[in-house]
Amino acid sequence: MSSPVNLPFQSFVKIDRRKKDAVYLQIVYQFINAVKNNLLEANDKLPGSRIIAENLQIHRKTAVAALAELQDQGWVETLPNIGTFVRNPELSTTQVKNTKAFQHPPLKAPFHFRKEFILDTPLERNQEKLSFTDGIPDYRIIKSEELVRFYTSVIRRKKQSATAQNSSDGSLFFRDQLSCYLNITRGFHLSRDFLLPVSGLEKVHSILSRLLINKGDVILVEALSYFLPNMIYSQAGAQLKTIPVDEDGMDIDYIRNHFKPGEIRLVYINTKCQYPTTVTLSEKRKAQLLLLAEEYDFIVLEDDTDFEFSGVKNKKDTLLRKNGGKRVLYIGTFGRFLHPGFQMNFLIAPKDLLEEGAKYLNIFGKPDSMMEKALGELIHQGDIHRYQRKSTKVIAERKEVFTGLLSTHFKNEITFTIPISGLAFWIRFKDSLSLTDLQKRAKEKGLFIPMTCLYQNRTVTALRLGFAPLNLQEMEDAVELLGEAYFEVIKGEKI
Repeated sequence: MSSPVNLPFQSFVKIDRRKKDAVYLQIVYQFINAVKNNLLEANDKLPGSRIIAENLQIHRKTAVAALAELQDQGWVETLPNIGTFVRNPELSTTQVKNTKAFQHPPLKAPFHFRKEFILDTPLERNQEKLSFTDGIPDYRIIKSEELVRFYTSVIRRKKQSATAQNSSDGSLFFRDQLSCYLNITRGFHLSRDFLLPVSGLEKVHSILSRLLINKGDVILVEALSYFLPNMIYSQAGAQLKTIPVDEDGMDIDYIRNHFKPGEIRLVYINTKCQYPTTVTLSEKRKAQLLLLAEEYDFIVLEDDTDFEFSGVKNKKDTLLRKNGGKRVLYIGTFGRFLHPGFQMNFLIAPKDLLEEGAKYLNIFGKPDSMMEKALGELIHQGDIHRYQRKSTKVIAERKEVFTGLLSTHFKNEITFTIPISGLAFWIRFKDSLSLTDLQKRAKEKGLFIPMTCLYQNRTVTALRLGFAPLNLQEMEDAVELLGEAYFEVIKGEKI
């Protein structure tokens, strides 16, 4: 313990003077990594600051600053007249209990807190080279560097402005531009007063759950519906009841036959691309649902977040346009084909409801007025239409290729319908098999299939597979590996 460690500092500390990080912080970060990787061990004695400075060819004050920061964080301890020694505060809090170093919180809280199992998310991390999703875009199509120029131009203009810019200016500008864009693309006739932009679909549902739901309220959702809104409304105290879905969408007759007027608070439905089956609600059932909403006195929450990925953009097919917003609240997404940081969800509803809902943005995170101004510029300058056309072209090509690959690698083993909207296929297997075994076998081959893609019960063995994030080569490799895994599982179950 009395001899300084003979491992030279330059062997584990590489200083890059081009980086924005201060040199002493670069030393701190790399020193901590050396301890974590056991290049330095607890109780190793360090050389003096002068020797460290000479070793790294830095000023001695820089070495002193690095050692001081490491001591403050608990990674070294200086004993007067003895020396400086390596410590690892992550191994034991007893090593730093007598110092002023920062200590990490305990792994388990020593106090009671509320736990919500309803909110346990099925999302998983993966490290495989290839991965399916339940239906997201490929954010590589529209380069994020190109989008950043809209944001930076807004910042520059604000800096050059002689007067302070009102924080609401960006929001008002974006809402004006967005309402105009929606009026053109979706056939609405809206002013900004009936539009509330919200960054994040979960925030939209969280706000609505607070505005509309009391404990015990009944919400009707489609069978095998989307987990995110379901868990939010369940957490708010709602009773979720599932309604059967067939090739024409939600069975509206089932609602009439199983519920009475006044029993239902809200019906949550995706009319264009039901999750996960991708079916579209028929025009007949749309009319039935709107009539039943009036007769039974309930709200319809229409999810149209897949509109931008619809092969047929009929401006008259939304429930909102048919009903004029009297019974229908509409959730949409703007720029879903862009990088996630440049996307925006929005809610269309009566003005007084939106004014109340806007209050919750102070809780869930105030809008980024600069980003909203940038998105407004994206619409105003017309670039959004160019990005939309590029994305649509690529997605159409990938959908066609994915269809061919499924037919080639699975032949008569599966059934599927090419989705009119959305970015995923609903694939049903003719033979029953364990989807968890399929998932495991695919993972062994380097293909990750999330739990959110697996659907299995007594009557259904199916996958919801998103095709859009994969380029043509990735798509070919992924489907080939999926086919190999499938036939190995089938063969194993027959033995």
